[in-house]
Amino acid sequence: MKLQAFIASHAIIPELTSSTRDDVIRELIEAVLQDESIADPALAQDLIDSIIEREKHGSTGFGKGVAVPHVKHEKINKMAAAIGVSQQGVDFNALDKQPVYSIVLLLSPKDHPDEHLQAMESIFSQLQNDQFRKFLRQSSTRQEIEELIEEADAQQLPG
Repeated sequence: MKLQAFIASHAIIPELTSSTRDDVIRELIEAVLQDESIADPALAQDLIDSIIEREKHGSTGFGKGVAVPHVKHEKINKMAAAIGVSQQGVDFNALDKQPVYSIVLLLSPKDHPDEHLQAMESIFSQLQNDQFRKFLRQSSTRQEIEELIEEADAQQLPG
């Protein structure tokens, strides 16, 4: 699955203003919900609460400076993701105990678990790539991140 299939341009934040995990989650959810076709913006708090609850059961900060907070929710009708980059780093209680600089937040419809898994696989395969992580962290504009995503999708094997 291509990243461009679910990462919206308006939900790319090259310089997150938030400095805590919960505030970063809020900032990214609000960016995703600018697209009214995804969900009712009144759901923002419910989505924030759902993701924070998910984080309590196990951090989505998997190390190497990245985190992938995610949730499947019954009121989401279209999969969507946001990308944020923090210059100062955020404590996500990552597995390696290091700050997180790149965050990909994924919202998925609850009744499409296979699609959610495909998106997670695409996200993780790119975030495992040292070069992708490096360029994402160094990106300072939305356009640079969009170009990085386009390149990653172009290099991805079909299937």
